[in-house]
Formats: sequence, structure tokens, C-alpha cells
Amino acid sequence: MTVNRASARYEGFGKEGKGAITTRSGVLNAQPYGFGTRFEGQPGTNPEELIAAAHAACFTMALSFGLARAGYSGGSLETSAEVTLDQVDGGFEISKSALTLTGKVPGISADEFAAIAKEAEMNCPVSKLLDCEITLEHTLES
Repeated sequence: MTVNRASARYEGFGKEGKGAITTRSGVLNAQPYGFGTRFEGQPGTNPEELIAAAHAACFTMALSFGLARAGYSGGSLETSAEVTLDQVDGGFEISKSALTLTGKVPGISADEFAAIAKEAEMNCPVSKLLDCEITLEHTLES
């Protein structure tokens, strides 16, 4: 079992409140977040950005391992994720994570690439965690 930790601190409340996120690894160290970073484009991060980063990273790693299991080596994968936050019934919910993948995998057919990518999309741990629509668009470059 692997356990990772992060913490958040928030001072003040509502729109005037300010927060900071810190991760165990130190990659985020008192990184600012709050209403302004979430909804107004101010410098800092927000939960949806962090979820998008986690989903892109997790999916890409799962796909990498799937391709290795299928006997492929070399090549490259690049994934972006867009996480959508919608206002629903007076609150908010994450409704979608849209993955966009570009891959270069020597010797693979488009159909096999699509199948392995779909399996990774369905089975990466972050996909399993998210209770929202997940889409995957992919391009296989030669």
C-alpha cells in the first residue's frame, strides 16, 4: 500500500479567504489557492487544476505500462486533461475530465493503440476515483 499526503490551510472565509496547499514531496509548498485562483484567473492553483494534473499523469503512466505489457518500447506519450467544474443546484460539481492524448509508438496499429488507450482510461486509479464523465481523444503519430 502506498500513502501520499497533502495539506491545505485556509484563513478567512468565503471570497475573502486565502489558502495554501502543501504536498509531502514539497513540489507544492504553501502554493496559494482561493476564490481568485479558482474563478478569477489569479496566480496560484485550484483543486480542479490539481485533479487535471493527477488524471493526465495517472492515465499516461497507465498507458505506458499497458504498451510495455503489449511488447512496445520507445516512443512517447503526451496527455492533457481538462476538468470541468459546473454550478449545479446552488453548489458545484466536477462533471467531466476530458483527456487528449498524442502518442508516437513505433510499430503499433491505430486500432491496437486505441484499445490499449481505452483500457488505460478506464482503469487508471484516478479515472476510477472520479465520479464524472471521462472522455478520451487520441492521435497516433507516425
